[in-house]
Amino acid sequence: MGLLDGLDLGGALRGALGAVEATALPTAINAVLAKTPCANLPITEDQIKTVLSNTQVQEFARHLGLPADATLKSLAQYLPDIVDKASPNGTLQSK
Repeated sequence: MGLLDGLDLGGALRGALGAVEATALPTAINAVLAKTPCANLPITEDQIKTVLSNTQVQEFARHLGLPADATLKSLAQYLPDIVDKASPNGTLQSK
């Protein structure tokens, strides 16, 4: 859900603001990461379930060839390391 989803904006204005929001998001994430240069905290399977919909979990499971519960366990185990590798020195790397 984006920051602008609850606002009643015209299409052109929404598109322009959405582009600004998309451009500003990596900068905001980098600013937060720069203030927290330590290892990422662990995450639980329940926390992942609150963020991802059942459909998204099932899609991940299908791609991994695992049952949904094993997928959640794997995501909880590896996600902090993935985020660490994607944000060396607290900076989000983009391609």
